[in-house]
Amino acid sequence: MARITAGIGCSHVPAIGAALDNARDTDPYWVPLFAGFDRTKAWMAQEKPDVVILVYNDHATSFSLEMIPTFALGTAEEFEPADEGWGPRRVPVVQGAPDLAWHIAQSVILDEFDITICNKLDVDHGLTVPMSLMFGQPEAWPVRVIPLAVNVVQYPPPTGNRCLNFGRAIRRAVESFPEGLNVQIWGTGGMSHQLQGPRAGLINREFDTAFLDRLTSDPIGLSRMPHIDYIRQAGSEGIELVMWLIMRGALGEEARELFRFYHVPASNTAVGHIVLRPADFVED
Repeated sequence: MARITAGIGCSHVPAIGAALDNARDTDPYWVPLFAGFDRTKAWMAQEKPDVVILVYNDHATSFSLEMIPTFALGTAEEFEPADEGWGPRRVPVVQGAPDLAWHIAQSVILDEFDITICNKLDVDHGLTVPMSLMFGQPEAWPVRVIPLAVNVVQYPPPTGNRCLNFGRAIRRAVESFPEGLNVQIWGTGGMSHQLQGPRAGLINREFDTAFLDRLTSDPIGLSRMPHIDYIRQAGSEGIELVMWLIMRGALGEEARELFRFYHVPASNTAVGHIVLRPADFVED
């Protein structure tokens, strides 16, 4: 059967993609950030996942204020990079995993999670920037991807508890899939940042560090954090961190941290990254 072998948390700052796309990754400003992902790149080359369930938020490319699904699962054969106003990123087309995606859709819906099924979906920097950080700039992505878009743009977003429980439902779905697949799940977005208003540029290292600690040690406590606390402590865009709880829920009740990275700043944002294993993971 398929199994979830790892969970990854990662920021998806659009300026990171722009730095790569314009060959600015060797600029002194960007070198420390990209060096922080070297360990993960090497680890990923050894892990060789078959499929990544990539939890992200759409930034008004495939969805708009006219249609706002809370959870939207991509079931297509492939997903084109989205045009976010300056042309699509020059990255490979994302190859889907429709058999597993449809199985997950059926399983979680019968598990009473109402989701939107997307047979066509363009994916923006929320998905492609983490792919670039983990795999660099290949001619083709070395993994198939199931996009899972979460509404963290228009109030009300899902609660942390709903996200944690959704992750648990995804784990049940994956483990009931009959094909032997190495599956990872990534939660993206965050960490603390605010893009507008009097607090534009807010970064809260103490909050971010505590959040990374609690992903391993206290996910249930994190799941009870109300939306207003994210906004107060991590800025208006810090609410993206609830998506990391979907990843954490899919790892089971206990997980162990393999490594992490934290960097300030990238654009006007704190960049966070963590790699987790399910506590019950056993090497083949």
